[in-house]
Amino acid sequence: MGFTWKVIEKDLEGLAQRFKATSRNLANTNTPGYARRNVSFENELRDVIYSDRKLHMNITNPGHIPSRPRAVADVTPKEIRVTDEMYRLDGNNVDPEREMAILGEARMMYTAMTRYAGKKRTGLISAITGRG
Repeated sequence: MGFTWKVIEKDLEGLAQRFKATSRNLANTNTPGYARRNVSFENELRDVIYSDRKLHMNITNPGHIPSRPRAVADVTPKEIRVTDEMYRLDGNNVDPEREMAILGEARMMYTAMTRYAGKKRTGLISAITGRG
């Protein structure tokens, strides 16, 4: 599997996890004390994609912590519990309008990535079959 396909797969994985977290946030809109969840992966993925433009740090011991993920497969979407925001007096920090906006943005990004993957697949099929 090529580098581009791995990036597409990882991006879709992260967006799917964001869908789940945002849906859970919306389901818990009226749950007192519920802290909204956010999914983060784009910065890590961007670091891997553009790693050739950065200064590489050598790891001299297996116990050392790497400065960034080494490969696309090492990028893991992380669900973060957001506790430093306040939306309501009962401790719940879910703003339904904000969550709907996040859901809409994730849907558009997911759609764009699946369309890109489809066009890439069509191009590969054309190259293999000699049509085009």
